Amino acid sequence: MYEPTHLRSFLAVAQALSFTRAAQRLAVRQSTVSQHVRRLEDATGRPLLLRDTHTVELTVDGEAMVSFARDILDAHDRARRHFSTAVVRGKLRLGVSEDLISTYLPDVLQTFRRRNPLVDVELTVALSGTLHQLLDSRGLDLLFAKRLTGQGRGTSIWRDRLVWLGAAEQPAQWRPGDPVPLVVYPPPSISRAQALAALSSAGRPWRIACTSGSLGGLVAAARAGLGLLPHSARLIPAGLAPVGSTDLPPLGEVDFILRSHPDTDAAVVGALSEAIATAGQPAAKSDQPG
Repeated sequence: MYEPTHLRSFLAVAQALSFTRAAQRLAVRQSTVSQHVRRLEDATGRPLLLRDTHTVELTVDGEAMVSFARDILDAHDRARRHFSTAVVRGKLRLGVSEDLISTYLPDVLQTFRRRNPLVDVELTVALSGTLHQLLDSRGLDLLFAKRLTGQGRGTSIWRDRLVWLGAAEQPAQWRPGDPVPLVVYPPPSISRAQALAALSSAGRPWRIACTSGSLGGLVAAARAGLGLLPHSARLIPAGLAPVGSTDLPPLGEVDFILRSHPDTDAAVVGALSEAIATAGQPAAKSDQPG
C-alpha cells in the first residue's frame, strides 16, 4: 500500500522540514520529493504536511506516519537484506561527539546492529574537533559530530541552535558586570569556541569555572551551579534547562553531520546513514527555563 520510496522521501522532509534539503539529502530533484509526498498523502487519504512558501510542518497524521514509516522501512530493509546476497559486513571505526552519546546514539546503534549484524563497530567518543582530526589522519572511517554552520565538510543531518544551559532548579548566579561563569569542554571544542566568541563580541567578561572532556562531568558541574554550559538545544541532558537571561548573547547554530573517509566502504556508510534516517532528528526542546 505504501511505497518505500515514497516513505523515504516523506521521512527526509519530516526530518529536514524542507523539501529542498530533503531532495539534496536524497540526491534527487525537489519535484520528485514533492511527487512522492503527494502520492503518499493520496494513499493515506489525509494531509501529512502543512506547507507554504516559507515553512513545512507535520500534521497530526504526519507525526503518526513518521513512526509508521520507520517501522515499515525497517521491516522492508530487513527483508531485503535477508534475501540479498550482498550482505554488509566488516568493521566500522565510528567517531561520535559527546553530545550524542546518552540522548540519541543508542537508538541509532540499535537500528544499525539489527540491520547489519555482521558489521563490527569500534566506537570513539571525543570532541567534534578531535574527531575531524582523527578522520583526516585516517584514524576513523566515519564520524557523526558537529561542525560550524557554513563549513563544507560532511553531509548535514540536522541543524541546531546552541543555547546556554544551567541547573534546572538552581542555576548559577552572577551580578551584572561580573564575568559569566562557564562550564566547557577543553579545546578544540566547537561549543566552547562559539561561546567565547559570542561573549567577546558582546563585550561580556567571562571566566572558565569548570573544564572537562566528559559530558557527564560538565553536566554534574552545571547541575551543581558552577556555571553555564553551551550546548545543543535538541540534546539537553536531564537536570539542565535553557537559561532565559537577556544578559547573554545568542550562540548561533551548528550542524550535526556525517563525514566519511574516501576509502571507507560506501555500503557501510550507507547503512549507518539509513539507521540515522530511521531514528530521525531529536525533538526540539523548550526555550523556557525551568
